[in-house]
Amino acid sequence: MVDKAHSLGLKVIVDIIHSHASSNVLDGLNRLDGTDCCYSHGGARGYHEAWDSMVFDYGKYEVKRFLLANLAWFLDEYKVDGFRFDAVTSILYHHHGIGYGFGGGYHDYFGLQTDLDGIVYLMLANSLIHRIRPGAITVGEDVSGFPTLCREIKDGGVGFDYRLGMFLPDMWIKLLKGTPDEQWNMEMIAHSMINRRWKEKVVAYCESHDQAIVGDKTISMWLFDAESYNLRRDNHSMLVDRGVALHKMISLLTYSLGGQAYLNFMGNEFGHPEWIDFPRAGNNWSHHWCRRQWSLRANTELYYWCFGEFDKKMNEMENLFGVMAHGHEFVSHIDDGDKMIVFERGELVFIYNFHPSNSYENYLLGTYWDSPHMILYETDHETYGGHKRLNGALD
Repeated sequence: MVDKAHSLGLKVIVDIIHSHASSNVLDGLNRLDGTDCCYSHGGARGYHEAWDSMVFDYGKYEVKRFLLANLAWFLDEYKVDGFRFDAVTSILYHHHGIGYGFGGGYHDYFGLQTDLDGIVYLMLANSLIHRIRPGAITVGEDVSGFPTLCREIKDGGVGFDYRLGMFLPDMWIKLLKGTPDEQWNMEMIAHSMINRRWKEKVVAYCESHDQAIVGDKTISMWLFDAESYNLRRDNHSMLVDRGVALHKMISLLTYSLGGQAYLNFMGNEFGHPEWIDFPRAGNNWSHHWCRRQWSLRANTELYYWCFGEFDKKMNEMENLFGVMAHGHEFVSHIDDGDKMIVFERGELVFIYNFHPSNSYENYLLGTYWDSPHMILYETDHETYGGHKRLNGALD
């Protein structure tokens, strides 16, 4: 699989779980030597109640050697291009982030609750990965916002290249579930996009397994509800038209302002309508939800095709202008009454009108550039399921 991906010019990043291990004693590490403290801490400290799993003792030489060898194996043997470290928060703190509210003060991150052995292990892991494979990518999944997680080790950081912007999908799903879109707060949305630690790169995304599987709804399903099964391009009900517009705006805003990288999830680039889940006891081992409906993306008569084309255009935009890697980022205008968010990123100005009914002409905006401007991209383009109400983009 890795070789095939590489032949297509794709890099492969593996989801690695070094935060905990199975409590299974028959074919796992637990009680390998007959004790409860072989690879884990002994007693209650070595057991993760929320996950029914064992907690590694990162202070032990053999634990570090075992886990680091696991990383080296994937790099040497399978030639993977990096790792997404799962549940980093659990490694960083003795409390594993369970029942602890992080308010943002440094006392939340640095104190007796901090697992120094865990931090040292993560530093060793990042150092080894980048030494074996210069250019490899490491991503940390941390819900706490730990400072220096993505700063270089020589600067006192933990050494990750990116952190997951985990607040963004939570924000979108909470808005969709609990707040009518005409009441969305523009300042809160914009602030959530740029609330990142200085000089640390973030992977932005709209939805993930936390929102879109195990019985919840995808963004598409929240927007369209029962109309998800009637998303033909000739369906112009108020619900569908508004949902089509919002789906693209949610994607583009997150893509263009949320971080330095963007992550799709299990078909949400074409608005996958249903949640996805593996066969398990909770769904009676059903394979019904264990699929992605690629046929929807291929059907040009459906809005799902439009969403897929729009996702392609976003990637083309990034390839041309390098928006996410550019140093210039400035939110120049937020108006909650007009439901407007305007910002500059790289060489482009992005203008978002979230108002459910108002269109604007001669709307005065200031920009960094003293030169004429032109429309390059628009979510309302007919190719992307829009109504072509603007002056027309060049794409």
